[in-house]
Amino acid sequence: MAAEIHSRGGGAYPYEVDVTDPGAVEKLVEFVVQTCGGLHLAVNNAGVDGVRKATADYPLDIWRKLIDVNLNGVFYCMKYEIAAIAEQGGGAIVNMSSVLGSVGLPTASAYTAAKHGVVGLTKAATIEYARKGIRINVVGPGWIETPLLSEHQEITNTRRMEALQPMGRRGKPEEVAALVCFLLSEKAGFISGSYHLVDGAYTAH
Repeated sequence: MAAEIHSRGGGAYPYEVDVTDPGAVEKLVEFVVQTCGGLHLAVNNAGVDGVRKATADYPLDIWRKLIDVNLNGVFYCMKYEIAAIAEQGGGAIVNMSSVLGSVGLPTASAYTAAKHGVVGLTKAATIEYARKGIRINVVGPGWIETPLLSEHQEITNTRRMEALQPMGRRGKPEEVAALVCFLLSEKAGFISGSYHLVDGAYTAH
């Protein structure tokens, strides 16, 4: 992907990082600053799913993994991104939550808890840094055609799930990306601390 972007005249620098490791995240931000001359915009999009178990039966190790990646990982990224963005006089961050940041799903307590946590973290941080010119928003995709969704075909392909899609289809990654790009742009200059769903009216039920 980086090579394709370069071929089109853009710039991209692949960098592998474990978002559950604060030290590794700090080094990533340092790499961006050194390579690009500063950090202005960030999207925190790392996420994993777990098993389908009722809350009392949920495995502790998988609970910890989901919270560590999906919630703690966002916090670690923001911790170092905010400092770097502040040095540039401001910028914007978009955190990726989920439609499950506003509603629940049986047998997905860890994922739901983490995604609710991302929404709360975003709201708290945006108040703290609004006057420093840093806007922080959160996006909640619904059922989007992604590899993560495909891993759980037994859940997402049931007639019940299809019936809960008022638009009669799943979303496309490009439809989520379009909103993220808008929130990062100056056109969204007065939007901060907001939770934006891209769910095809799923939560309108």
